[in-house]
Amino acid sequence: MPNQDDFQTVFKKLKSILKKHEPHLTVKGNTADAYYLDAGFSEKYKRVVFFGSVQIKKNYVSYYLMPVYVFSELLKGISPGLKKRMQGKSCFNFATVDEQIFSELVQLTKKGFDKFKKEKLI
Repeated sequence: MPNQDDFQTVFKKLKSILKKHEPHLTVKGNTADAYYLDAGFSEKYKRVVFFGSVQIKKNYVSYYLMPVYVFSELLKGISPGLKKRMQGKSCFNFATVDEQIFSELVQLTKKGFDKFKKEKLI
């Protein structure tokens, strides 16, 4: 059984990754167990586009990154360690801090942010 006490630490570390991009995004939720960011309004999709979030769940902390869902080519070349953390197309789950994987997630999030910006979703 995962140690729930570790989840706040994991949450804070993952939140800090997203928070770097907060000045260019819209905070839609910011609580002790959930942090949500939206990108801008998309003419293509005719709605505001979700960018990412971090949520504490029962057995892990989830990191959602919508750019990898919309632009799956962003996932090319990710490490087996990060790939192992994936659930679905845009979610990564963690029960403990993994600095190496988190460092890779920083880079992937920046690539996703840059791609959203290039595609005028931000």
